[in-house]
Amino acid sequence: MAKRTEFVEFVIEQMAPFGAIRVRAMFGGFGVYQDDLMFAIIIDDSLYFKADAATSGEFTAQGLNPFTYLSRGKTVTLQYYAAPPDVFESPEAMQKWGRLAIGAALRSRSK
Repeated sequence: MAKRTEFVEFVIEQMAPFGAIRVRAMFGGFGVYQDDLMFAIIIDDSLYFKADAATSGEFTAQGLNPFTYLSRGKTVTLQYYAAPPDVFESPEAMQKWGRLAIGAALRSRSK
C-alpha cells in the first residue's frame, strides 16, 4: 500500500475548494476523489488529471502527456494527463484544471 507523502497532502490541501476531497491507495499510487468521483491520480508524486475527448486537447496543447505504464510487455495509456506545472503555484490554475478533470470524470461516468 502506498504511503501518503507530503506531495499527496499538498495536493489535497490545494484541492480544498472542490469540497470533500479524499485519496485512496491504488495501483502503487492514489486515486483522488470528490465524493465518489475519481478525477485524478497521483503516481510517484506526480499528479495526473482525468481527460476525455472534450478536454484532452487542452492538455496536449500545453505539451502534457498521458500517464502510461508497462503491462505484460505492452504500454498501457490511461486517460489521465500530467498536471500543468502552474497548478502547484496558483490556486486558480488548480481550480481550472481540476474542474476540467471533474467534468471529464462526470461525462465518463454517464456513459
